[in-house]
Amino acid sequence: MPETSGHSLPHLRWTQPADVTGPVLLVAFGGWNDAGDSATTAIEYLAEQWGATTFADIDPEVFYDFTVTRPEVRVDFDGIRRIDWPKNEFRSAHATPHNVDVILLSGIEPQLKWRTFCEHVIGVAVATNARMVVTLGALLAEVPHSRPVSVFGATYDEARTEALDLLPSRYEGPTGITGVLHNACSEAGIRSAALWAAVPTYVPSSPSPKAALALIDRTARLLEVTIDTTELKFATDAYEHQVSLLVAEDEETTEYVAHLEQRYDEEPDRFTDGESLVDEVERFLRDQD
Repeated sequence: MPETSGHSLPHLRWTQPADVTGPVLLVAFGGWNDAGDSATTAIEYLAEQWGATTFADIDPEVFYDFTVTRPEVRVDFDGIRRIDWPKNEFRSAHATPHNVDVILLSGIEPQLKWRTFCEHVIGVAVATNARMVVTLGALLAEVPHSRPVSVFGATYDEARTEALDLLPSRYEGPTGITGVLHNACSEAGIRSAALWAAVPTYVPSSPSPKAALALIDRTARLLEVTIDTTELKFATDAYEHQVSLLVAEDEETTEYVAHLEQRYDEEPDRFTDGESLVDEVERFLRDQD
């Protein structure tokens, strides 16, 4: 096993070596920066499409307040009761057509010891010689569900902004675990970037396969790989139909969505321009308690 499995990172548990060379580490955490479960859905979809294999995880014991993020009890096929603890799993995969190596990390934003937690993530990045870390997230914004999803990308390596077709991050204010992770990447000399998708404010709790699809498409462009998204496209059609039915049940919401649609059609740049989306992301981050 890599040296990082030793005492320096006691909560990083390796089960097997990671079969990757110079991978890109894709990261998503459920919680406040995962509106519509979009980011974690995207990671899980990619893991399934690429046949990803788990090779390590982070022990949740010291990073979670279990009265906030509670473990779950289940009964397995043998009738034995087991406890499922919050997971942060690392999985390796090979993306086609250029056989790009990737590591997928998905989990739940921890409540405790963020710096120590990020040290463990960086430990995996260093041990596998990762060339870049990319976080996926989703925010609530005033966007219509019936129009294309806006995706904003920011890089924390200004020298690579044009090459990655991203904007440099200028954000100042409250942050989540992803912000701390990007700072840790910078200190470790690892390039990093963030992708954010916009989810309508009027369906905050509904899973959004449409936003997940947009994140995957943007990730595919970044990695220069091809991903079969047929299943998500069908789910997106169903999502749009179901949300439209819900909107139609309330006259006030119908008028609000019509206003958003009109604004999108008249000012498409407002929803696709990087600078405008930066403002939306920053507003969202600052509004979080």
